[in-house]
Amino acid sequence: MIELINNTLVFRFPEVHPDATCTIDFQRTLRIPDDNREYPLPPGLGRFPVEHVDDFADRLPESWREHGGVMIPMYQSEAMWIRFSGDYPCAVKIAAGKINAVSGKAWSNELSTNSQDYVVIPAQPWLDGFNVSENHIRQFVAMPLGEGYTAEEQITDEAQYGGLQIVVYPMKREAYEQYRSRRMMVVKDRELRLCCRAIVGMEMGLAPGGLMKQKIYRDRYGVDSWDQKHGSRCFVHIVNSAIYETIVGCRPPHKPPTAEKYTAAGLPWFDYYAETKAIEGSSILSELSSLAAKVIEKTGKPLQDNAQVEPKHVKYIRSKNTVREGGF
Repeated sequence: MIELINNTLVFRFPEVHPDATCTIDFQRTLRIPDDNREYPLPPGLGRFPVEHVDDFADRLPESWREHGGVMIPMYQSEAMWIRFSGDYPCAVKIAAGKINAVSGKAWSNELSTNSQDYVVIPAQPWLDGFNVSENHIRQFVAMPLGEGYTAEEQITDEAQYGGLQIVVYPMKREAYEQYRSRRMMVVKDRELRLCCRAIVGMEMGLAPGGLMKQKIYRDRYGVDSWDQKHGSRCFVHIVNSAIYETIVGCRPPHKPPTAEKYTAAGLPWFDYYAETKAIEGSSILSELSSLAAKVIEKTGKPLQDNAQVEPKHVKYIRSKNTVREGGF
């Protein structure tokens, strides 16, 4: 069962266990410079507004009505990150345009038994982009479908789906009971401090943006621990902010500041510390052209608002149980 509460998706699996619940929300953030330099985590600037597709079905394309789910507004070239929370262990697959954001492979409902193609809650507090190496992602950045920028188009040569696709599987009841009895439960510490006709240009997908330091943590439970008979799926459509008001009748949030202005104001960036081992990056996703490179390739001009910045104030966030060794 999936509920939408306060712009957050709440996944519940009472048929598996009374505690089997996790939440996912979508955070507005700075678009980091796309210059092949490594950047720390940008801040969360508040949740994207999330609306039920069914509430506006008569104003949306037929394919959106078929997919159901929810929708969020994003400006062209705006960035986002996905936040996960919950104490009950869950495996979560995330795709952009039905391209797996962890493996780079085409969407499938099942968890891969060969190599990890999902993230694990609560070990993984967030996901900011496409998994391109063991320690790095390329940021999720919204771009219109049909112009060749998105990961979906670069890999499949088609602009068919766009948006985000999510499936969540809870831990099997028996595995959870064994896990809890051994007192291995990781304590949650996941908050950042801080009409029927389609409208042309409304659908957005996600392109790979700047390079960010981030790990996709290994599944320490094993793929057999997840109850794949009781998963829940949600299609998250991305609508161009310029058209959002026409659909829902209210304005989208204002554009976030540029990374340059944010840094110049002396505001903090973040770095997350945890001892958990990371999985390898996707060889498929690592070969994609970043948004800045694609813009130059297509237009001969540089990507706007892409000035290099030097984050001077970096705050360290750690999992509650981890002690950082530091330097001696």
